[in-house]
Amino acid sequence: MKIATYNVNGVNGRLPVLLRWLEESKPDVACLQELKAPQEKFPEQAIRDAGYHAIWHGQKSWNGVAILSRHEPPQEIRRALPGDQEDLHSRYIEATIDGIIIGCLYLPNGNPAPGPKFDYKLQWFERLAVHAQSLLAQKKPVILTGDYNVMPTEKDVYKPERWVDDALFRPETRAAFAKLAGQGWTDALRTLHPNETIYTFWDYFRDAFGRNAGLRIDHFLLSPEIKGRLKAAGVDKQVRGWEKTSDHAPVWIELSKG
Repeated sequence: MKIATYNVNGVNGRLPVLLRWLEESKPDVACLQELKAPQEKFPEQAIRDAGYHAIWHGQKSWNGVAILSRHEPPQEIRRALPGDQEDLHSRYIEATIDGIIIGCLYLPNGNPAPGPKFDYKLQWFERLAVHAQSLLAQKKPVILTGDYNVMPTEKDVYKPERWVDDALFRPETRAAFAKLAGQGWTDALRTLHPNETIYTFWDYFRDAFGRNAGLRIDHFLLSPEIKGRLKAAGVDKQVRGWEKTSDHAPVWIELSKG
């Protein structure tokens, strides 16, 4: 079973790239972030024609998350992160597919930091941690994946000294990720590739992709009940080099059958 996460940076503007990647990579499940489209503008028919069922939570101009499934339709559990009824950002959607609970998330960027946006990021992180703990308590196979907007360690960022004041790399952000992972989650990519330089995002500016000046900010966290099924993990880096592509590349894991 192949599960992928991909910040598409605009699902309609990047639709040809998304459809090409789905055809070439053929993930069984694909979690998408930054749809940047209201609910009614999601390209449902194009996704269906590509062979995927979909659930999504859109938002005009910003945010937006979706879960695609090539086989059985996703059984939606929730489309918001618990803990703040006044938070209207479309940043979380959760479903069951093939007995696995999959949470697709787009964690706030948080810049400029310090400031209100950084406070919101840390508050969202705390809400995620509370919900993640409740998921672990169910003792079921769970995957929390998406754009976490955090580089967990210096190994996950090109020239870390340039990022010390950025919301994605500040000590508070990394501590929040470490606290979350410390609940008992397995960082899939780093578990299988402990010493490799792995990036999932390259800025559009200063030829970042050509220089491989990237960041690892898209992650898979696996619950104890499913980590033993992890067989492979990687980044479809070539997609970042396609024309009119996202600044993120798709990230994927492969699981053995349960």
